[in-house]
Amino acid sequence: MAVCELSPRLMPYMPKYKIAAKKRIEALQKEIGAHNYRYHVINAPSISDSEYDALFHQLKQLEAQYPEFSSPDSPTHTVGAAAARRFNRVTHRVAMLSLDNAFSQEDLQNFEKRIAERLKAEENLVFHCEPKLDGLAISLIYQGGVLTKAATRGDGVVGEDVTDNIRTIKDIPKNLNLSVPHPLSDILKKGGLLEVRGEVFMPKAGFKVLNDAIRREGGKLFVNPRNAAAGSLRQLDSAITAARPLAFFAYSLARVEDPASNLLWAEGSEQEPLPELSSQSSNLQLLGDFGLPIAPLNRVVLAGAGCWDYFEKIANQRAELPYEIDGVVYKIDNLMLQKNLGFVSRAPRWAIAHKFPAEEATTRILDVEFQVGRTGTLTPVARLEPVFVGGARVSNATLHNMDEIQRKDIHIYDTVLVRRAGDVIPEVISVVLTERSGNVKPIILPKLCPICQSDVVQVEGEAAARCMGHLICKAQRLEAIRHFVSRKAMNIDGLGEKIIELFLEHGLIHHVADLYRLKVEDLRSLPRLADKSAHNIISAIQGSKRCSLAKFLYALGIREVGETTAKLLAKHYGALEPLMNAKVEELQTIRDVGPVVAAHLEVFFHTKEQLHIIRDLQKLGVEWPETPAQSASKLPLAGKTFVLTGGLSQMTREQAKEKLEGLGAKVSDSVSKKTHYVIAGSNAGSKLQKAEALGIETLNENNFIDFLKALEPS
Repeated sequence: MAVCELSPRLMPYMPKYKIAAKKRIEALQKEIGAHNYRYHVINAPSISDSEYDALFHQLKQLEAQYPEFSSPDSPTHTVGAAAARRFNRVTHRVAMLSLDNAFSQEDLQNFEKRIAERLKAEENLVFHCEPKLDGLAISLIYQGGVLTKAATRGDGVVGEDVTDNIRTIKDIPKNLNLSVPHPLSDILKKGGLLEVRGEVFMPKAGFKVLNDAIRREGGKLFVNPRNAAAGSLRQLDSAITAARPLAFFAYSLARVEDPASNLLWAEGSEQEPLPELSSQSSNLQLLGDFGLPIAPLNRVVLAGAGCWDYFEKIANQRAELPYEIDGVVYKIDNLMLQKNLGFVSRAPRWAIAHKFPAEEATTRILDVEFQVGRTGTLTPVARLEPVFVGGARVSNATLHNMDEIQRKDIHIYDTVLVRRAGDVIPEVISVVLTERSGNVKPIILPKLCPICQSDVVQVEGEAAARCMGHLICKAQRLEAIRHFVSRKAMNIDGLGEKIIELFLEHGLIHHVADLYRLKVEDLRSLPRLADKSAHNIISAIQGSKRCSLAKFLYALGIREVGETTAKLLAKHYGALEPLMNAKVEELQTIRDVGPVVAAHLEVFFHTKEQLHIIRDLQKLGVEWPETPAQSASKLPLAGKTFVLTGGLSQMTREQAKEKLEGLGAKVSDSVSKKTHYVIAGSNAGSKLQKAEALGIETLNENNFIDFLKALEPS
């Protein structure tokens, strides 16, 4: 007896466990139906795939135990969801069914066992294996080799007409290549019909580009590539679909009709397959010959170890694939055997989807902490109710930055969708707003660094918030010291990252100024450091005290102040004090110093902890010669751009660059229409050729030396 036929008058006479089972079945049918609508129609899932699978499995078990409470319209007997009203409807001549799922090796073995018993097969069966793409199932109709209609799966019987949008996808041929020597080519040339099934998806790279563009415009981001593909294909304006990076793989030949519309063969029909279309693998090869794209990782294997080996191989490649997959699909390769096995209510008996461990799951945010990275960036990290996702127990997930938190409207105590792919750090993808309660709390950026209590600043125009205690923050000190001693900064030879880590580990230094307090005897007690090495390091440290203002500024590691900007600032001010006292407005008058760089400079030099380190370094003997201030705009090569190429014999390329920058020039790595001069040394290559093609003035080394001499003051 179906649920709808059960009279309420009989309820008091039913055992309590049956009443509970009936109520649970009805609740599950309603809940899964709502999730089907959100997933298939409006592209806004509110639970993860794994949670949906768990609900579906529970309903299936209950209906098997209490078949009298099942109904024909239960989600276990239907596919997808009804087609959206805004599209014309298409009735599928051959139903687009779903697949049953396997979640373990035992499930796979049981599937193979059922098939073998039904076919009474004594030898290993042959399976066609393919990646299970995470996209949108599509039916393509070709009449006479020409694409005439395309439809979504819908509820498996009625789908949505998306022909105009499908025609914008470059992967999908509008006309098949019928020069292939095959009987099906002859049928199509005479006006025959071919129905192809496949998956429209969005590659990972395209998904990132699309979401980046949406983010810049302040729009709502797509949760994952599957939603992006579905949302892009369901646009009423096909121009929008055309602008989206969609792709397609064909996965089956579903139907063949002759010109008189007589059915020659269809998937799931009682007819025997055409001799020329006898297997899944050969059919896909033929579709590929016709010009349809086919997934490159398809394989034919023997049952047993063959299927499991394929699953493990694809699972290991999953993270590197250019598109999202959520499992693999096994199909009996022989179409006659497929016909003999037939179908159950919503799925073929001859195929199954073997799902990977869920990469997405829902859980709750218990708290948010801010971690400080090596460069001072504060990253909000959600502390979660532990949940298994991607095969691992996850209790933390990154929230990226405050902009992402605001855009996704994330609060503490929210129920959220969490994603973990391979070894990638788990991230919160979206909030399940339907689960939001009244006790959620906003996430607030701390004003002080949780490590060193320095100010936290988010410069306008930047997504990241940063700790300003660059030189004293424990989280940043390894990076700060490593940069400080580098070749283009203070150039302290022998102080590699391992040695710096050794100093920090043994408490010999806490910040860059402590380097100049070290003595040879401090280093002798360290493991793996010989006496000669200790002397050499101390000698290099002491030798670095005499430097230039430009190198010192660069060594401080001020955000966005690179080597070139440091040289400009040193030349413009000539001394440290006027630079430290400069306001943002004044700094922006200097060439190549924009509002972001100016803001970082002002914040750095107005942070007392940084000033303390600078004064400490000066007291310990770090010094540089002061020079007269020179406005870059008054230098002889101000506004000129040079490119160096080839080898120089009378000076190094670095020395040539310093000379040019000292005269106010900008030295670029590439030649363009904005380049004024190209200095061509020996063995100059493509840059010289491009300069000549653009008519840019070129100087050989001797010309360049004469050019510099002419600019020297008389």
